[in-house]
Amino acid sequence: MSNRPLLLLTNDDGIEAVGMKLLVQQLEALDKYRILVIAPRKNQSATGMRLNLMKPLALRNRNDLIEQWNLNPASEINLFDIEGTPCDCMIIALDGGLEYLVQGQIPTMVVSGVNLGPNMSQDCLHSGTMGAAREAAMYGLPAISSSLTVFDDLNMDVAVKATVEAVNSIVQHLPLSARNHTRPQHDSMPWHWGGDVVKANDEMLQNAFLDGDVYLNLNIPPSWNGQWKSTRLGIRWYKNAVSFERGVEETMATFTIGASLIEKSDVISGDCDAVELDFASISALSTWPQNHPLSMSERVLTYAYESHHDFPKWLNFQDKRFNISSRSKIK
Repeated sequence: MSNRPLLLLTNDDGIEAVGMKLLVQQLEALDKYRILVIAPRKNQSATGMRLNLMKPLALRNRNDLIEQWNLNPASEINLFDIEGTPCDCMIIALDGGLEYLVQGQIPTMVVSGVNLGPNMSQDCLHSGTMGAAREAAMYGLPAISSSLTVFDDLNMDVAVKATVEAVNSIVQHLPLSARNHTRPQHDSMPWHWGGDVVKANDEMLQNAFLDGDVYLNLNIPPSWNGQWKSTRLGIRWYKNAVSFERGVEETMATFTIGASLIEKSDVISGDCDAVELDFASISALSTWPQNHPLSMSERVLTYAYESHHDFPKWLNFQDKRFNISSRSKIK
């Protein structure tokens, strides 16, 4: 087996989306990763964590894209699509599909994106891009989601460049195979189950990311200034979200959802606020709901953006002050 990191890629725009194409091309050009793409066959935007239950989902080999995308046929790349949602793709891959497709290989990290359009603030509740990263984290894998903050793909190369920069910075510190794949210990980081109350620190975040209790969300503006900000979710309001047409014959009316106006409220260290200033935003988000036993302490998440103002230094796992195999607890 190759000793190169294995990146499992997915998205919600569909396997043939420009964000996926450019991401695969730039990662392949580095000649340092194995790449496995398992993505929706068609656009599945705004599907959140939707699943297709009890419905057979066909998987299709898409290595025909290797030639279309001008990739090296000798590269360690496998491309597949599924007639399903982003979360369907992750569950199929991580709960048995990988063993069928690439026997004995466990991903180093999951990358979802690069999405066309922002995924900030309350978008986390609707985004298929973020849903896929969160699903992967629930299966115990380090995971990131990434988005270009406009709907014009002419600037997609900017977001892909930033995403690849982040991937390179993170993957070099990860185990070759995700240590908590399918969560063999189940409660690998019981943040709220007893133990001494201790001060939040980098080691907690490192362990949480390694075990999938935290995932990362990236948002890159088209006019990116080349710098990063560690952020939390900001506040955006979608206004005039519904357009209306009177119906004809048996149709009473036709409604179309799609906001014509977005208003932002200022938030210190908010993702929307960072992007507005042309910084790339990187947010550490809890994988689990707030009242779940494995949900992250607010103290730890606050530490993630208050103590790391640019690209998170806690992702430097090689810092000898920390022991990434330990199991610190916090109430």
